[in-house]
Amino acid sequence: MARFFCALSLLLVIQAAPAASLERFQSYLRTTQAARGEFEQKVYDKTGKLVQDSKGSFAFLRPGRFRWTYLKPQQTIVGDGERVWIHDVDLNQVTVRRAARVIGATPAALLAGASDIDKSFEMKAAGEKDGLSWLEARPREKEAGFEHFRLGMGAGGVEAMELADHFGQTTVLRFFNVVRNPQIDPGTFRFSPPKGADVLGD
Repeated sequence: MARFFCALSLLLVIQAAPAASLERFQSYLRTTQAARGEFEQKVYDKTGKLVQDSKGSFAFLRPGRFRWTYLKPQQTIVGDGERVWIHDVDLNQVTVRRAARVIGATPAALLAGASDIDKSFEMKAAGEKDGLSWLEARPREKEAGFEHFRLGMGAGGVEAMELADHFGQTTVLRFFNVVRNPQIDPGTFRFSPPKGADVLGD
């Protein structure tokens, strides 16, 4: 499930100067209906040791539809607007949850296109680092699955995201080949469990 939250967070990136990060972000939500691209993801434990290294591709179509694919280990996460499906290929196992229950006060709430993001997050500009402008968001919901996340914006758009969880782990994503508002086949966001797969959840 942690992968799910991290994966969806990448879809929230914007181009902005620190002084106007939140305003530019809100504008981004209003003007970006779809996107696709590729990502690299690294997870570090609380000592800074690399514990996971993966990559893959993503696509989203607002409101609430997305597909996130990890190449190794193979995993696919699909949101169809009503449910979120997580397919672990190696285990041949599918976990399904109602989108409203899974998304909640998480970075995915922004993907879903909520206009009242201030009700779910405390958001602020977080300065400059590594040549990027950063925006920080902290969930108002105490039971959210993370402490905070930071979005790194560059001249080309999406550049990076960092997410810190309650166990001291930090997930770092770098994104590239991002295309904004492309034509995407709606079938991309439909999912049917493979024959013989164990299906758990709602």
